[in-house]
Amino acid sequence: MADPAASFEPYRRRLLGLAYRMLGSMADAEDAVQETYLRWHASDRGRVLEPKAFLMTTTTRICLDMLTSARARREEYIGPWLPEPVADTEMLAPDSRTEMAEDLSIALLLLLEQLSPLERAAFVLHEVFDFSFREIAQALERSEAACRQLATRARTRIREGRPRGVAPTARPSEADAKHVQLMSAFAAATQAGDLGGLIQLLASDARVITDGGGKVRSALKPIEGAERVAQFLVEVTRKRPDAWWRDDFRPRFGTVNGLPAIIVDAPDGPVQTTAFEIDGGVITALYIVRNPDKLRHLGRNRAQRPSE
Repeated sequence: MADPAASFEPYRRRLLGLAYRMLGSMADAEDAVQETYLRWHASDRGRVLEPKAFLMTTTTRICLDMLTSARARREEYIGPWLPEPVADTEMLAPDSRTEMAEDLSIALLLLLEQLSPLERAAFVLHEVFDFSFREIAQALERSEAACRQLATRARTRIREGRPRGVAPTARPSEADAKHVQLMSAFAAATQAGDLGGLIQLLASDARVITDGGGKVRSALKPIEGAERVAQFLVEVTRKRPDAWWRDDFRPRFGTVNGLPAIIVDAPDGPVQTTAFEIDGGVITALYIVRNPDKLRHLGRNRAQRPSE
């Protein structure tokens, strides 16, 4: 019988991409994929006619089970919940070339959170992984008509909620020059406490969402409006006892979920990611993750620093 690890590995990236889109957490996604492998190892693999379908179906069902407990935890979550940031989205890319295949933006993941688990599964399998409704029906143990209806409802809600004019960067591993220039100006104005300069970089209806998970300081509600956002950012960056910033923090440019981002490192690893939604040369949204549990997997990849 074929080595289970060798026959599983070609599908790992695809399965991890599916699980992350379903769960919004790299840690949970890795657990789901590991559970899929254990079931693959224990199965009668010689009787599996389509390994990809078997593994994708298994991962989907595991994720549906995990979503129940995950949603219960998120009801008790302190402050806004954001998905775990991912710097290398290419490792989660499916083999398909659908419209949604390369979109791992935070806005999309937050919209997926608003769907029912079955809607989420139907949408991800069809719109991202290009599964037929026959294949989705087998995975979800529902009729094809029911799965088509689930996917249609999900697609409508996603299209209505996606921000216009904002798209993931074409090169998901690095921010482009215009974005770097804007982020440099943003970092300089924030560090200098230049409230007026910061406001000019923000859309009038800009918003900031921060996720500390109750483990580190963060805003407990989204903040909206350019002036309020700018005031908040200046306040938390100033050198004072309750500020977020420390002298040993080092920012660097990169991408988070395909969006231009500033990643802040402390000597022992990343402590914050700030992902930027940019439209028309101004910042429309900032997603700041500070929960240390969500940053452990990022590591310290080399990237251009704002001072360079």
